Amino acid sequence: MTTTMTKVKAWTDKHLQGDPIIWAVVFALSILSILVVYSATGTLAFKRMSNPESYLIKHTFLVFLGLTAMWVAHKVDYRYYSRISRIALWVSVPLLIYTFTSGVNLNDASRWIYLPFIKASFQPSDLASLALITSLASMLSKKQQNIGDFKAALIPMLIWCGVICGLIGLTNVSSAILLFMTCMVLMFIGRIPLKYLAMLAFIGLLAGSVALTVGVRWKTVKSRVESFIGQKETPDQALHGFIAIVNGNITGRGPGQSLQRNILPHPYSDFVYAIIIEEYGMIGGVIVLILYLILLYRGMRAVYHSEHAYGGLLSAGLSFALVIQAVVNMGVVVGLGPITGLPLPMISMGGTSLLFTGLSLGIILSVSRGEVDNSWKATGSEKGTRSLKNMAKAA
Repeated sequence: MTTTMTKVKAWTDKHLQGDPIIWAVVFALSILSILVVYSATGTLAFKRMSNPESYLIKHTFLVFLGLTAMWVAHKVDYRYYSRISRIALWVSVPLLIYTFTSGVNLNDASRWIYLPFIKASFQPSDLASLALITSLASMLSKKQQNIGDFKAALIPMLIWCGVICGLIGLTNVSSAILLFMTCMVLMFIGRIPLKYLAMLAFIGLLAGSVALTVGVRWKTVKSRVESFIGQKETPDQALHGFIAIVNGNITGRGPGQSLQRNILPHPYSDFVYAIIIEEYGMIGGVIVLILYLILLYRGMRAVYHSEHAYGGLLSAGLSFALVIQAVVNMGVVVGLGPITGLPLPMISMGGTSLLFTGLSLGIILSVSRGEVDNSWKATGSEKGTRSLKNMAKAA
């Protein structure tokens, strides 16, 4: 037994590098995702007269695809993502415009581009969000020495934040708002003066207003906010989510025993957290929340421990983006906010979401790996870059 454990540890140390706690959290959420989505897709299979196991096989494949993307991304020196992200930003702009003008409608929203050669849909907003966070972390780290220079340092950041968030907002308002919040947090951590953050907030408000006016989601956003604030009539989706929570009680009905999966419109995506609570109880729901908070903590600690500002900012931005989306999704299910249509990261069914979540986690692991890997030496351009921790002490 000791020999076997030693071999397993040696294999994991070699192939699963970076923060081991993040690996453990991801594996736990991935297993839960397979179990819950399999349970939640039973009714969908019945309606489409399909084999329920076909959804299990497809979703399991997508989960492993996300894990594979995560593994590949964590093997790459995180500093290379700075170069790739700028190209991805420029590619995202025409893709987002094409999504708005010619995107396909899935689940009552036009947020996807259909790729006929693989017979699958692709959500460009996930690519754009990852590219913007990565590029913003790079720009902030490079401008730390003259962070107060509005023309040289701030204007490019403000323009990219406004353009990308505005284009995403044309078809996906909730994702645009969360991305904008992430940019605000990232710029605050990156020591941007408060007066410039206020200017970013104004640009965000302006871009959001244009997106709502020109975009396709204004009526949907208005109706959802009014139904939440007015509380005159609870939407059916939210109502059955509440029933699922009540049915779950403390310990839950048991795996595969959900009743509301037969009634909820999208129990495998938007309201998968309701199915988790119904089947695993409030105990299961709290454990899931704790796992996300652990992920946030482990990602944010890079701000203090990373030797370079870029690594800390990158890890913090991606961690915050993932966890704030999870918290909003869970908050909607328990009635703390209007319905948004955001998936629960690492758990909800969806190919694009699982793939880009895996990439984000892989980059976070790459940063944590770089903290202890002596083979990743600083490049010439980074020799003069101090970490945020050191800059704070110097200030």
